[in-house]
Amino acid sequence: MSGRLGIDFGTSNTVVAAWDAIREVAEPVHVPEYGRQLTYHRGNDESETISIIPSLIHYAAVDQRWLGNQVRVQNLVESDRTFRWMKRYISNRSPVKQILGDSQLSHFDAGRDFLSAILAFAAAELQIQEEEVAFTVPVEAYEHYENWLADVADDAGMPRMRLIDEPSAAALGYGAHVQPGNVYLVFDFGGGTLDVVVVLIEESETAALGRRCRVLGKAGASVGGMTIDQYIYQAVLEENDRSDSEDDVRQISRTLLAECERAKEHLSAHPRAEIAAMNPDTGAILGLELTRSRFEEILDEHNVLTEIDRSIRSAINASRERGYAEEHIHTVLMVGGSSLIPCVRRTVQRIFGRDRVRLDRPLDAVARGAAAFVSGVDFYDHIQHSYAIRYIDPKKGDYAYRELVPRGTPYPSRDPVARMTVKGSFDGQTQLGIAIYEMGATRQLHGQRPMELVFDPSGAARVMQVSADEQERRTHFWINEKNPTFLLADPPAKQGEARFDVEFGIDGNKRLLITARDTISRSLALKDVPVVKLT
Repeated sequence: MSGRLGIDFGTSNTVVAAWDAIREVAEPVHVPEYGRQLTYHRGNDESETISIIPSLIHYAAVDQRWLGNQVRVQNLVESDRTFRWMKRYISNRSPVKQILGDSQLSHFDAGRDFLSAILAFAAAELQIQEEEVAFTVPVEAYEHYENWLADVADDAGMPRMRLIDEPSAAALGYGAHVQPGNVYLVFDFGGGTLDVVVVLIEESETAALGRRCRVLGKAGASVGGMTIDQYIYQAVLEENDRSDSEDDVRQISRTLLAECERAKEHLSAHPRAEIAAMNPDTGAILGLELTRSRFEEILDEHNVLTEIDRSIRSAINASRERGYAEEHIHTVLMVGGSSLIPCVRRTVQRIFGRDRVRLDRPLDAVARGAAAFVSGVDFYDHIQHSYAIRYIDPKKGDYAYRELVPRGTPYPSRDPVARMTVKGSFDGQTQLGIAIYEMGATRQLHGQRPMELVFDPSGAARVMQVSADEQERRTHFWINEKNPTFLLADPPAKQGEARFDVEFGIDGNKRLLITARDTISRSLALKDVPVVKLT
């Protein structure tokens, strides 16, 4: 195999695939000890076994770590020294740290240790030296998450890396089922998020394998397998008239949560599942017999199926603006472990019809596609988030935002995407700063208060409301804070003076370019200078 790797770092599981240049195909890589063989059912009489790595890392009391399947085999999933769902916490920039003896560790650190170990194994097993590695990212990935991945790759000795969004990688991962000229909807329902993307596979003389993927429309929701586990967890407590603030519940919260996850997976192939967590001190058992019908009621109570429908419609509406409606969709490609839930599959089939929905590679398509992408298959895309400058509104006396790059803007741009005039804030000003913000969509389920399952420093699981300030912190990112952009005024500017005419553009690498002309001297202060990388 070639050393070109695709890494799908998932909230629940991680899959590694390598590109075989001779056969021109990507295959999952089995990682001994860390990986486990998992057999899944596609909803009919067919099943398949692949290798996955549970996204788990356990820090033993001594200087030793267990990863992936090692954590499961040693029954350490429920330990308060085990990190899970790291991707979700990293994506949300969670400040929560877990106590490990006399020290504390963040999910950023745990995720780095986990991925670094996986990359180190791949480098040794496949004899990788200078080859590229591709990481997959959610549709709504923010710059801080992409930068974190870049740092992990660099620390692991793999500085050559590329990024591809998960649904687009999934389209490539379905391989022979995806043909040039067809439009596909990729339904990616994983452990952390629901991502829906409509793509057109275009023919190209220069793209490897003769295929090129053009993204027509995207949508996403902050719901996934982890969220569903949370809903089951809440239902168990409610139906037992208990609260997660009670000490004896907190004591077994991690065990109970693991039982909820196990029951969810069991119900994909069976009509009922038992949930039971025993308090080791009292012997009391907290549990519930969960039928598939009750499970589906829980999903309905939290509008999960409604949110699936809404996300699909939103992605199709975006693609319709580019000339492709629902009837143009050739096939729906389902990926992600949560796609295996029967009522989820039925919901998608109800919208598109059974014949148009495929569930062939729900667990490894994303990693396979990433490996294909890094081998040379390229993509057309558009900017996923909106970008704006922040300024002080004199009427409100508070910060306001002016949009520069609307979500959905194609790149590279032939003409300026935005023009503006920069005025002096005070007399004698020599540096006029431009603060650029990434404006993400607020990702919460429709009509519900944002709630999130978190682990407190003691390791207990709690369901907590997300504050408005926290929501804004997650969706308004000052992306040039550490590398500020200044326009130098000589002579100094006066208060209220229109001092610089500024234009913005986007190059082929998704970099925001700035051109600025001094209105006094008429000289160019900046000419197509890269300011920030857009996503």
